[in-house]
Amino acid sequence: MNRRKQPSPTFDFYYAALFQDRWPPLKAALEAPAQSIPFAINLRKPYFLNVASYLAARVLGEIGNQKALDLCAAPGGKTLILSSTLGPEGSLTSNEWSSQRRNRLKRVLEEHLPPEKLKQVRVTGYDATRWGLHKPNSYDLVLLDVPCSSERHLMEKPAHLERWTPNRTRRLSQQAYAMLLSALMTARVGGKVLYCTCALSPLENDGVVERVLIRKTNEVKLVSIQLPKDAESVQGEPTRYGIQILPDTSQGAGPLYLSLLEKISS
Repeated sequence: MNRRKQPSPTFDFYYAALFQDRWPPLKAALEAPAQSIPFAINLRKPYFLNVASYLAARVLGEIGNQKALDLCAAPGGKTLILSSTLGPEGSLTSNEWSSQRRNRLKRVLEEHLPPEKLKQVRVTGYDATRWGLHKPNSYDLVLLDVPCSSERHLMEKPAHLERWTPNRTRRLSQQAYAMLLSALMTARVGGKVLYCTCALSPLENDGVVERVLIRKTNEVKLVSIQLPKDAESVQGEPTRYGIQILPDTSQGAGPLYLSLLEKISS
């Protein structure tokens, strides 16, 4: 007997099941304007970005004279923040695989960074899932802000929302898993990798980190995350492997998920 294929749950149904009674206020916060701030330290002119994104880049602390990598860097806001903490002997690689997004990244850096800082930042265009093979054991600090479901932006596009299925978050979580393994491969022993997404889906957040920790049990450890002191308006909600910033409790900031990992052996 032929059985009709069951339709996929709608976007609203899927996230209501995840967040339950919290979904209506969270959805309303996602539909409202995001909280942005101008960042201007060591820049030619201010760059506006979501408060949560600003805090994410700050979690890694000062680069100083270390070697750092922003693995999925476009449009460039986090690279600008990281570059502001570079010491005279430090370096920052800003990578973006998409040629269109990489061109935008270059424009942002050229428009905002003074010449002396621009010289310390190298823009590259490698596939983030294979970067670890290209540069193994090379970086002290790695920021990995992966392509994700980005539900807040998706909700601004009704046509895309109508075509949404759970396959989207499953596919993106698999890609993020490959990218995080690559990021850990390119980190030096003792180096730190900050994994972050602007996704609500647990598959792309704790789900990815859990898979990596299971696979790399003896090579990686979790590090507790301390938000900067200027994060008074933001509430970092603990998850199993990190923290999440959600706009309904953080005055419009986020969503953003953060998990900090340290490479303890190769």
